[in-house]
Amino acid sequence: MSYQKRTTPALTAAVTGVAVAGAMVLTAAPAAHATVVDVDYACQTPIGPKGAVSPIDITSVKSGSGYRLTMSFRKGVSSSPVELGKGAMNPSAVIEVGGADKGTVKVSGPANATAIPANTPIKISDLTGTYTPGKSGKVTFTAGVLTIKALGTTTTCTPKNNPKPSLELDVTASGAGSTPSGDGELPRTGPLDSAVALGTLGGTVLLTGAAGVLWLTRRTRRV
Repeated sequence: MSYQKRTTPALTAAVTGVAVAGAMVLTAAPAAHATVVDVDYACQTPIGPKGAVSPIDITSVKSGSGYRLTMSFRKGVSSSPVELGKGAMNPSAVIEVGGADKGTVKVSGPANATAIPANTPIKISDLTGTYTPGKSGKVTFTAGVLTIKALGTTTTCTPKNNPKPSLELDVTASGAGSTPSGDGELPRTGPLDSAVALGTLGGTVLLTGAAGVLWLTRRTRRV
């Protein structure tokens, strides 16, 4: 005897609802396209020019009205003639914004967690920063100038191969904000506040008039 699996209408509706909800979530997610790009850096160091190619990718996570960007280096860049002890190296960089929006995003990261031996490529930690859309549309993010500070010196590495964008986002600029306070205007009151204010003023005038009458009455009696 064969048994057929029975599916209740309620179960079918639940499964369909989950599938539709999943499709809606996928549709609502912002479009993003990320890729790993080889960046050929030309570095000006305290001991002369150096260079290195590092694959770089830039990822994003929605954060409030903006995006949290993370710039990751797959290989080290430049090198030091002496060992860099733990915490001796501090990296930062700029990400070039293009497409529908223009500008730069400053990103930075923690100092080196372990010592970096002499004459070895310097591994850069992940650099992060926040981007807030200024205009709506497709926006690109490209690796820009890298700065390495160590032992009181500064090394500047500039991409020389005109790298392609590592990330593309379809963004929406936030709406106009509320009018900032502190513009010198006095706070405006509503009808009720105005009535209370006028009532208070009238009461003050009334009391002043009563005091005047009382004073005149006393003066007349004395006379």
